[in-house]
Amino acid sequence: MSKKEQERKTMAFSFISVFSLLLLLLSSSTTTTASISRSNNPTSNFIEEKFIQCFNANTEFAIPLSTAFFTPNNSTFSSVLQSKAQNLRYLVPSMPKPEFIITPLSESHVQAAVICSKELRIHLRVRSGGHDYEGLSYVSEIESPFIIVDLSRLRSIKVDIEDNSAWVEAGATIGEVYYRIAEKSKTHGFPAGLCTSLGIGGHITGGAYGSMMRKYGLGADNVIDARIVDVNGRVLERAAMGEDLFWAIRGGGGASFGIILQWKIKLVPVPATVTVFTVTKSLEQDATKILYRWQKVADKLDEDLFIRVIIQVAGAGKKGEKTVTTSYNALFLGDAERLLQVMEQSFPELGLTQKDCIETSWIKSVLYIAGYPSNTPPEILLQGKSSFKNYFKAKSDFVKEAIPETALEGLWKRLLEEDSPLMIWNPYGGMMGKISESETPFPHRKGNKFKIQYLTLWQDGDKNASKHIDWIQGLYSHMAPYVSMFPRAAYVNYRDLDLGMNKNINTSFIEASVWGARYFKDNFNRLVKVKTKVDPDNFFRHEQSIPPLPVEARF
Repeated sequence: MSKKEQERKTMAFSFISVFSLLLLLLSSSTTTTASISRSNNPTSNFIEEKFIQCFNANTEFAIPLSTAFFTPNNSTFSSVLQSKAQNLRYLVPSMPKPEFIITPLSESHVQAAVICSKELRIHLRVRSGGHDYEGLSYVSEIESPFIIVDLSRLRSIKVDIEDNSAWVEAGATIGEVYYRIAEKSKTHGFPAGLCTSLGIGGHITGGAYGSMMRKYGLGADNVIDARIVDVNGRVLERAAMGEDLFWAIRGGGGASFGIILQWKIKLVPVPATVTVFTVTKSLEQDATKILYRWQKVADKLDEDLFIRVIIQVAGAGKKGEKTVTTSYNALFLGDAERLLQVMEQSFPELGLTQKDCIETSWIKSVLYIAGYPSNTPPEILLQGKSSFKNYFKAKSDFVKEAIPETALEGLWKRLLEEDSPLMIWNPYGGMMGKISESETPFPHRKGNKFKIQYLTLWQDGDKNASKHIDWIQGLYSHMAPYVSMFPRAAYVNYRDLDLGMNKNINTSFIEASVWGARYFKDNFNRLVKVKTKVDPDNFFRHEQSIPPLPVEARF
């Protein structure tokens, strides 16, 4: 390889590394303010004492208070709270803080947490990876007091290559899962998230898309079994929970039906050699025309090929002015020679060359797509975390018809108005078009060309938050004519409280139907029926949880 080629490929990896930070899909926080005043509240102390008594009476062994039970009096409370929190908007001092945080060491600890929260009427939030975009796994703005059950210490992964399966505990990150699979086999993988610090417990409950979705569907489409703690504190596997509940937890959104303890996932074959590339085009390099062409072909390409588009603002335009860049970031399940043939036949406008292509193993392609530098060893996936953190707001859309070039030009103008905007366009088609809308609660299947994720990022906390939120809401309104309608669909793992929210325990089925239809389409009604059956009193709830039917509507 020539020195020039080495420099080019190093730059490609460097770009992805920078981009991965912008993706925000990980985190911890430097905010250190906790609700210390609450810790001196006699009521809080009473709640803690009663909970610990109940907890120890309902578990196989007592929880070690110094290492698994954290109150605002603990010096480590803030670091534990922040450790898995992605969106800094929900760690500012004004946000409500939990009475305490439990980090269970066993399944029986999770059972006891449910039993005692229910008995003492303490609101409970569950966190696996902390990637809820609106912070719902670690903040409750609608009820207090509340506690957090943090599953990060339940992260066992047992891979069975002969059975093409693995049992994975909810606190494990998707990066750890990928590593443990690759450790056993170079030709097995799992089709889930691109961000490696996602907690698999919550990730799959929303669907779990990734770079192999066009070949194998979502992570939720490749789940064989599960273990869940129900509202009565029982541990249920698929046979005991029944097919309705098993259906609901695979795409119906997290924390509505119980607490996921483990998933049994189906492994999929991957070639020993895969190919990745990133090709960037600015407005000065015909980005608009090329992106319009991508819209026409992205969902029709060979299902081994996944090309997403990362759209950002950069300062490399004419005369140093800001411009918009579109980066085509891809995984191909095959070698570079066949990839080039596919691209020449289907998408020659991008101008992909041999020099752009990087042949690698599947596990190293995971690192590439996640944005790690080219020399990063796969073992970094075992850390399960990242130091990146930011304040952000996100929204999502699904697109069924190509957005015209004139509309794209209007979009560029709006992006250039914002400080740090980011859009990610993910292609559909392939297997995604072959699975029925009702197979799982995730309904966004046939007929969708691609999905849009909108993001705006900022660093100055609450100071100018409204400015950025107003901007993204304006952009969202601007895009309305070009995206899905009736309903205007959204992806539940890109949580967006602008769509509506529950107010408290007395959730309104009518109000919830507004955002429920956007996330789940007609599947929302079945989700409500399952919820009414398994959790009629609405114990598992949050701002956008599935509501049970009103008592008067049950029969």
